[in-house]
Amino acid sequence: MDFKSVLNLLENGMKYPLPGREAQLSMSPSPVDMRRFDSKLPDNHRKGSVLILLYPDRDKAFFPLIKRPVYPGVHSGQIAFPGGKMEEEDEDEIETALREAWEEVGILPEQVKLIGRMSDLFIPASNFLVTPVLGYSEVIPDFVAEEKEVARIIQTAVSTLYEPTIRKQKILEFSNNFRLDTPYFEVDKEMVWGATAMILSELLQILENGKA
Repeated sequence: MDFKSVLNLLENGMKYPLPGREAQLSMSPSPVDMRRFDSKLPDNHRKGSVLILLYPDRDKAFFPLIKRPVYPGVHSGQIAFPGGKMEEEDEDEIETALREAWEEVGILPEQVKLIGRMSDLFIPASNFLVTPVLGYSEVIPDFVAEEKEVARIIQTAVSTLYEPTIRKQKILEFSNNFRLDTPYFEVDKEMVWGATAMILSELLQILENGKA
C-alpha cells in the first residue's frame, strides 16, 4: 500500500467513531480478560502511551515495531510499539508517546505529524492504561535502538498486515497450567500478540472505515 493512500485512508477513517473494543476483541487472547474493558479501572493504574508512526520507504507505508529485551517482567521479549510510562513532566499522552519514541528508537518529535489518538486499552498484567498515538513522518526516521529497552527494531510494511498467512493462532502456556488461545500476527518471524495485536486490529479497522 502506497504511503499517500494509507494516510488518506487513516485521515478519513479517524473521522468516524473509533472501532475500539469490537476491533480489539478480534485479536484478544481467550479466555478474554474483561478487565481490559471495565469502565472502572483500578485506582492505582498507571498511564502510558505508544506511537504508531507511518513513514514512506520506496513509496510504501511502513511503521516500526520493537522487540523488548529479555528481562524479569511481564513483557519480556515481546513485540511492541515504541512507548512507555507517562512521567509527571509530560503534558499529556501525546507528549509521552513522542518522548518515549525518541528515547527508545531515535524518532525526532519534530518529525512527527499527528493524525490522532486511537482507543485506549487497559493491560491488566502490567496495570497500564495505554493510549495509542497515530502519526506520520514524511521521511524515514534515523532509527537508533536504546540498548537497554530495545533488542531490535522491525520496520514493518502496512501491506504485510493484509497478507493472508500473517494471522495465526496458537495456545500459549503459562505457569499454574494457565493457557491462552492466542491470535497473533507473525511479522518478520516474530509473534505479535496481546495488546500490540489488539491495537493493530483497530488500526486495520480504521483503514477499512476510511474506504467508506
